[in-house]
Amino acid sequence: MKTVEPAHTAPSGRDRAPDLTTASAATARPARRGREWLHGLLMSAPAVAGLIAFVGVPFCYAVVLSFYNVRLGSPLEPTFFGVEQYRRLFTDPDLSGPFLRALLNNLTFAVVVVPLQTGLALGLAILLNRKLKAIGLFRSFFFMPVVFPMALVAVIWRLILARSEQGMLNSALDAVSFGNWGAFDWLGDGLTAMASVIVLSVWQGVGFQMVILLAGLQQIPDERYEAAQLDRASRWQQFRHVTLPGIRGTLVFVALLTSVLSFRVFDQVYVLVKGGGLDEDAARTVMYQAVTTAFDQNNIGQASAITVVFFLIVVVLTLIQRRIVRPDNED
Repeated sequence: MKTVEPAHTAPSGRDRAPDLTTASAATARPARRGREWLHGLLMSAPAVAGLIAFVGVPFCYAVVLSFYNVRLGSPLEPTFFGVEQYRRLFTDPDLSGPFLRALLNNLTFAVVVVPLQTGLALGLAILLNRKLKAIGLFRSFFFMPVVFPMALVAVIWRLILARSEQGMLNSALDAVSFGNWGAFDWLGDGLTAMASVIVLSVWQGVGFQMVILLAGLQQIPDERYEAAQLDRASRWQQFRHVTLPGIRGTLVFVALLTSVLSFRVFDQVYVLVKGGGLDEDAARTVMYQAVTTAFDQNNIGQASAITVVFFLIVVVLTLIQRRIVRPDNED
């Protein structure tokens, strides 16, 4: 009688020899990630060091000073105030009134400038994203105001918006109206003071956002526009379904950057208030309030409290805006 030998069965997963290729790949993956993390840390070290030295350390020092009564040039030793500077900032009418007005002006400036400047920058970038002769000259022309210091830009616009009839804007309006336009105080009037600051700020900064958006437009493949044309898409449909999705991440970055820069408005306000007759109450900003408190009133402790509160407000608003306009490729 023949004995039936058991059929050969494949070794189970427990008895199977380990796959050396898979094991080596799994071991090499964490090592590769560790090297990439180390390289990224080394490459970002100069920027991180500069951020800590010029932002982190001064901010921490400002937090410390905000708890003291520190007077610039005073022979008296600083005295510990606790949260008194913060309490006065929100309860003392002499301090809370100007601070809240400056904060409202800052918010108004940001609400107007961010969409206006971003929209103008996008329009200019689309116009300059063409293959024309001397296109580089036109791009340089629109970017030129960015190179000028803000103090110089404020001086130029002070001449344009001067109250007298020799002011360039008043002279132009007087010529157009055949001498019926009187000398209007664009900077001194409370209704047009902040609008004047907004106009000169947008004129000076729109070229920078334009260059960033132009770089984003040039990254969109031409095949997408060719496919849209084959589908008989109109210019508006191409802009809506090809251009905007292609630069969504760039638009988010530009909006966030413009928001942060809009809260830092100071130079133009200071120059125009001190030398141009700008209405101080209508155009004061939080940065202007902090600087004048520190160097005009010699109150370093109160100025430090203003900067700390303003920093926290800007951080919260930036996080909210980033949450709302988060790109699709982010988790």
